[in-house]
Amino acid sequence: MVLPTSQIPPQPPTSAPAPPSAQLLAPDTTNRPPHQQGKQTVFAWAPTWRQVAFGVLLLFCLTPWASPPVALALGLLLAQTVGNPFASHIKSLTPKLLQFSVIGLGFGMNAHVAVQAGQQGLLFTVASIGGTLLLGYFVGRWLGLSRHVVYLISCGTAICGGSAIAAVGPVLRANDEAMSVSLATVFVLNVIALFTFPPIGHALHLTQHQFGLWCAIAIHDTSSVVGAAAAYGNEALQVATTVKLARALWIIPVSVGSALLFKQKGMKIKIPYFILGFVGAMLVNTFVPAAKPLGPVLVGLAKIGLTVTLFFIGAALSGRVLKSVGSRPYVLGVVLWIVVSAGSLYVILRAG
Repeated sequence: MVLPTSQIPPQPPTSAPAPPSAQLLAPDTTNRPPHQQGKQTVFAWAPTWRQVAFGVLLLFCLTPWASPPVALALGLLLAQTVGNPFASHIKSLTPKLLQFSVIGLGFGMNAHVAVQAGQQGLLFTVASIGGTLLLGYFVGRWLGLSRHVVYLISCGTAICGGSAIAAVGPVLRANDEAMSVSLATVFVLNVIALFTFPPIGHALHLTQHQFGLWCAIAIHDTSSVVGAAAAYGNEALQVATTVKLARALWIIPVSVGSALLFKQKGMKIKIPYFILGFVGAMLVNTFVPAAKPLGPVLVGLAKIGLTVTLFFIGAALSGRVLKSVGSRPYVLGVVLWIVVSAGSLYVILRAG
């Protein structure tokens, strides 16, 4: 039934719609989580205090006052207290930043010096890789660890830490647990080495060349090798970086051998192509005089990138990650690390 116009009940007055400009300026809080209701925003983004803390520490790492060990310590402090609010974002960024930083360091190195250093470190490399893998096999069996965990930790100790584990793991078809345990083990030892190696080197009065060679052999990851050597001196940095990257090339034959040993067919080998970029940068710095003025700038940026990389690595080592490993993988890692460190140091000191 249709009511006459006079009998239709009056409707409450409605406010006129806001003009388009007012709608654009008004903050939209309808879709925010409850804990962000009423929070002030910056360019439509409401940063949490954890994100602010991360940003402040990151900015400090870009300053001349932040050395690689300091940056790593700040990252660890963040991870163990408030936590890393950008863990998922920096996980993929960290290896790329490290690779570009290593390439940048090549613009401060001389190819003739690098070849000499690489030749001297070749014998140490071959002997230490074979010995570490063999020792890891027997210690791992004694500890009752799975063969994948044993092999990954041994490869990480023998060659170049996380990069070797990331390359060899898929070849073995290792599961996520084995990969995580192995990576966490070598990362913890990297942290210890970065802080302890420079004081030990000074206490033993190691030369720049001796310390650089020792770092390249006894410290797992390239980032910690470069960080410790940079804290010791420029010559140590050149020797350590060159020998470590030459050592990293052993990822290729070790990966091939791993595929044969574990009877894995059709697996792709992950080649560290950034080493070619480092060699190219070193050749440009040595043989292209026009590039000389650019070298110090690129090296400076590379050192900043390395510092930020170590901050990211420290921020990724949360207490949960450290506790999830258990004691036996740490025992294996420590035993291998002590044997390699002490053995290589003895040979270096005897060689003079």
